[in-house]
Amino acid sequence: MNFYNNIHPYYCGIDLHSRSLYVCIIAQDGKTCLHKEIPANPEKLIELLTPYIGQVVIGVECMHCWYWIADFCEKHAIDFILGHALYMKAIHGGKAKNDRIDSFKIATLIRGGNFPIAFVYPKEKRATRDLLRRRMKIVRHGAHLKAHVVNTTSQYNLPPNKVNLKNIGAREILNSTFSDPVVQKNINLDMAILDCYAKELSKIEWFIEQQAKQHNPVQLHILKSISGIGRILALTIIYEIGDINRFSSVQKFASYARLVKCKAESAGKSYGTQGNKIGNAHLKWAFSEAAVLYLRGNKRAQTYLLKLQKRMSKAKALSALAHKLGRCIYFMLKNETVFNENKFLKC
Repeated sequence: MNFYNNIHPYYCGIDLHSRSLYVCIIAQDGKTCLHKEIPANPEKLIELLTPYIGQVVIGVECMHCWYWIADFCEKHAIDFILGHALYMKAIHGGKAKNDRIDSFKIATLIRGGNFPIAFVYPKEKRATRDLLRRRMKIVRHGAHLKAHVVNTTSQYNLPPNKVNLKNIGAREILNSTFSDPVVQKNINLDMAILDCYAKELSKIEWFIEQQAKQHNPVQLHILKSISGIGRILALTIIYEIGDINRFSSVQKFASYARLVKCKAESAGKSYGTQGNKIGNAHLKWAFSEAAVLYLRGNKRAQTYLLKLQKRMSKAKALSALAHKLGRCIYFMLKNETVFNENKFLKC
């Protein structure tokens, strides 16, 4: 957990909502200079902040509508910090809670050096990352639709459909599978949505790859040098990391990617692990998927996994391999070097 500890004459905490802002500005000596609710409007906000520009830092909690505040601060050369939502909830939780109290607590946390900071993702890559995440949700919904087809087939005790629904021809076969027209209509709806997804997602994937070639062409080439990491995994890793240099050590990177578990200890006793959900879930998925795909058809990697399984279960061995891949990718991106399998599998 990193805290913001720079000193400013004034500290501004904003309780951020889609349609309104509750702004609190306190001075270095603790005096409240301003405490007011305004519409979520840049003109109204700059009107309040004008007397303090050059002397104030603005802090908001990381929620869905922080983008425009960050861009607003960049435009007007105002220091901006983003608060880690989970850590902030743990620090400033209290019996009473409302927008006025929350804005004051945010400003107080900044002034006291207890404001847990999150990464402010660069503006130029932000929309591409969001598009890639949206694609992932749609792909998962497509998987649910395919599962619905399989479940409906078994529900009516029909032979399993041994077809790959990724293919147009396979989806057309299912247009006349069920004798009941209502059931068939249900399946046709699945097929129609899958057809639309297949058509649109291929365009989106091509578009995101072109964006990556402009933003990080070297990193895209480096990641694809690992067996099993294709276009989608490479793009996910690139856009979820952002700037690899923001991680001062491989340990911090592994923690951010949810590749390690933290022990919970007190008075010399261990109480298991905690904080397993803190970090980037998309990177966790990407490295776990990369570990499984790296093993596919790779005899040397499979032999290495068997060595790990002598000391731990298969599930833990796969997690250890994903952790090792994550550490390897950290140094590959940091040093801009391609994958060296001999060095990677060296015990």
